[in-house]
Amino acid sequence: MRGKRVSLIGLLKAAAVTTAAFSVLTSFSSVHHYIELFSHFRLQYLAVSLLLLLVFAALRSFAYSSILFATLILNAAYVVPWYLGDTLSNASDTTKLVHINVRADNDQHDLLLDYVKAEQADILLLQEVSPEWLASIRTLNEDYPYRYSQPRHDHFGIALLSRLPLDSVTHVTSPPLDYPTIVATLTLNGKLLTLVSTHATIPLTRSGFEARNEQLQSVAEITKAVTGAVILSGDLNTSLWSPTYRVLEDMTGLRNTRRGVGVLPTWPTFMPLSMIPIDHVLVSDAVQVASIRRGKHLGSDHLPLIMEFSLSQ
Repeated sequence: MRGKRVSLIGLLKAAAVTTAAFSVLTSFSSVHHYIELFSHFRLQYLAVSLLLLLVFAALRSFAYSSILFATLILNAAYVVPWYLGDTLSNASDTTKLVHINVRADNDQHDLLLDYVKAEQADILLLQEVSPEWLASIRTLNEDYPYRYSQPRHDHFGIALLSRLPLDSVTHVTSPPLDYPTIVATLTLNGKLLTLVSTHATIPLTRSGFEARNEQLQSVAEITKAVTGAVILSGDLNTSLWSPTYRVLEDMTGLRNTRRGVGVLPTWPTFMPLSMIPIDHVLVSDAVQVASIRRGKHLGSDHLPLIMEFSLSQ
């Protein structure tokens, strides 16, 4: 029994040291792209450090309790600010936008169709849209007469469906891999709104990391050139705590709609305890956000994001 107890405590100590090490190391995530990959799990580091702190406090281990308390404070400094502040407006006359990464090989098309009918969104921004996906949702054409799509056989197809008339819509081929980024304009209550939607490449390798950063920089340049209100949505393949994400916010001057609401992890649905926030809706100051929330599981490895908003007077 004593051997088992020592082994369990040893595992807990190893978990404490590992959590503390990763928490500190990922504070310097700009050093290497592999380190950045682990910076996305701040919410998990916070939860684990809290649980382990309670355990070692109960065991009266001052050394490990001190390490874990410092680790808890470090991670809380990254996570807690996203839950603070009153950033939502109380506007009643709002427009609903739904962003969904449908996953290219997801064949549960009926789940999406039923969900769209239930949500009654005004604007749908879909990612990972394949030709098969586009054919499967053509029943939405009557409800969403204003459409633009760039379907692909990989994971970077994209589509915009709108109940509201579009003043213009096109796409740009974002460097360096020429993935499509939709750029559309519409007029809401006499005010111009620009929608930008993109799906950034996956940064698992060094080349992928650099390609994602270049793509997001090009998208930032698009939003900076816009006059009037802007909404940028996308599976950006970066989280709130990545240096790349912080550069995107700094370059665009946009704010994440999560501010004051919380982290809202969206991926991967097949590992709920490891979910991280890589799907984003960012807005300019002229966009007043009434609500932002996650949607239900639709067979994809991503959860939808639903935003209701109005434009400032």
